[in-house]
Amino acid sequence: MTGVPRLEDLADRLDLRGRSVLLRADFNVPISDGEITDDLRIRAALPTMRWLLGAGARITACTHLGRPKGRPDPAFSVGPVRARLAELVPEVELLDNLRFDPGETANDPEFVQRLIAGHDAYVNDAFGASHRFHASIVGPPRFLPSAAGRLLEREVEILGELRQNPRRPFVAVMGGSKVSDKLAVIEALLEVVDSLVIGGGMCFTFLKARGHSVGTSLCEDDMVDTCRRLLDGPKPIHLPIDITALGPGGRLLDPTAGGEVRQMGASLPEGWMGVDIGPGTAAEFGDIIHEAGTVLWNGPMGVFEDPRFGGGTGAVAHAMAECRAFTIVGGGDSAAAAKQFGVDKEMDHVSTGGGAALELIEKGDLPGLAALRGAPGVNTEV
Repeated sequence: MTGVPRLEDLADRLDLRGRSVLLRADFNVPISDGEITDDLRIRAALPTMRWLLGAGARITACTHLGRPKGRPDPAFSVGPVRARLAELVPEVELLDNLRFDPGETANDPEFVQRLIAGHDAYVNDAFGASHRFHASIVGPPRFLPSAAGRLLEREVEILGELRQNPRRPFVAVMGGSKVSDKLAVIEALLEVVDSLVIGGGMCFTFLKARGHSVGTSLCEDDMVDTCRRLLDGPKPIHLPIDITALGPGGRLLDPTAGGEVRQMGASLPEGWMGVDIGPGTAAEFGDIIHEAGTVLWNGPMGVFEDPRFGGGTGAVAHAMAECRAFTIVGGGDSAAAAKQFGVDKEMDHVSTGGGAALELIEKGDLPGLAALRGAPGVNTEV
């Protein structure tokens, strides 16, 4: 991760006054009925945009928004983003949704050339997309003097320190649906953490590996042996001791459908689905968090969008907000949960990219970072 050029490195190489800078931002914000419901990702890029404007540059920003499948789609218009950007930094121009062109996700050289035409430099501030081999991420640094924006720089600094020199004990709290989706990250984390806490849907595969019955809970039978191997490893892995379960006939996100909700032990009877960690587990996980020096949280403990099953995720969120550890929220659903439970401002760092954060922790590098290091004309000793 070392050697990524900063804005100062770019300015040392190139007088930015009057220069046109292509800024790859991550303005992939939630939009409902044409209105932005959370503009965090736009505001997160303000330090970079203001620095560039202060240096005399002209900025053309570009971003993806949703998954429009390589063609213009009004449902994924950047219009609301452009309007909010005009309120915050009216000097910045915003291009159309990059993914309206199939060349973006295909990393098409012709699309790269159209994108960089007329620009003198490139800045990547889209950490959340920097794990993609997309045209706007890896293409421009092949041709233009380039640098990391302030947001990207901070993400790399914090997550790099997490890998190399965390305050101990270092605890990782992992949730989400499937072990298979996060196996490589779990194995990488077990190299550096002092203990691992497992909740969410993936915990049931681990529980089955420990001999528990899991009812109709999400479980990857082909991953049971892998989970058993991880549990038998040298690092402690903490699993739920009780479960909040939904009985036969019940439906997630639909309390009117019926189905009993009951607190159970770590084993579930047939027909019952585990959908959250239980209160005993929440208290135990909270104690582990309170004793930590560093906590990384990625993935909810249950289906927190359903108020019946938000207790575990809420407990972890509040424990992180109240502890003395350096707390890092790994983007995605965890960031949404921290915001829902009103503790996002209490975290030391909320990553803007869940997938990118996990890949950086796992591999120690990202395609977007490697591209910046190879950019012409910018030397750095960082």
